[in-house]
Amino acid sequence: MIILPAIDIIDGNVVRLLRGDYDKMTVYGNSPIERAKAFYAEGAKDLHVVDLDGAKDGSARNYGVIEDIAKFGGLSIEVGGGIRDRETVENYINAGVSRVILGTAAIENPDFAAEMISAFKEKIAVGVDIKDGFAATKGWTELSDKSCLDLCLEFQSMGAETVICTDISKDGAQSGTNLELYRELQKTLNMNIIASGGVTTLADIKALSEIGVWGAIVGKALYTGSIKLSEAIAEGGGSDC
Repeated sequence: MIILPAIDIIDGNVVRLLRGDYDKMTVYGNSPIERAKAFYAEGAKDLHVVDLDGAKDGSARNYGVIEDIAKFGGLSIEVGGGIRDRETVENYINAGVSRVILGTAAIENPDFAAEMISAFKEKIAVGVDIKDGFAATKGWTELSDKSCLDLCLEFQSMGAETVICTDISKDGAQSGTNLELYRELQKTLNMNIIASGGVTTLADIKALSEIGVWGAIVGKALYTGSIKLSEAIAEGGGSDC
């Protein structure tokens, strides 16, 4: 199982939100590239980056910052947040990003999602973030009428190979991850499943690995010191992306 340390960006700063609430933000530095380099020095091979400004307003406001991270090299990077058109997808891929995550755009415009999956294959991942049982969009500020599993099955039928599923109620709360959700997805889907939200201890990582999910995103626990990245990678098995 791969371990993806997370860098969330607002106004060029490294931040963490509590349960996706933009009013409950903690700033952990003003240089995402330096944070990426620090993760690399600790043994990271993979990285999860989100433009939270973009996720909320549909822009690519932090593109330049993320491009710098991609140019650093040595890390397989997946990027999400505000990616709503083909030009942005192509810009990120041309910058060296390994996977572009479609969230709001994929949910609100399935035809666009299918087109991007067909065109860019494994370089497209879909992000399904759930709140109160339904998928959330626009930086987790709105709810759709579709469930997590229904959406995942829809994207799987389009040919999507990777899904990042976040339980928003767990995100940033350091209360443990939603193992029941990932067991259901792993049992039902034939996709690479990346778990996100609430990964707080090495026990969480061990449990996710035993379920068989492909990857786990670790965010706040790394910033607070609850988990050491090198230990998380070792517990996950240290597999390459």
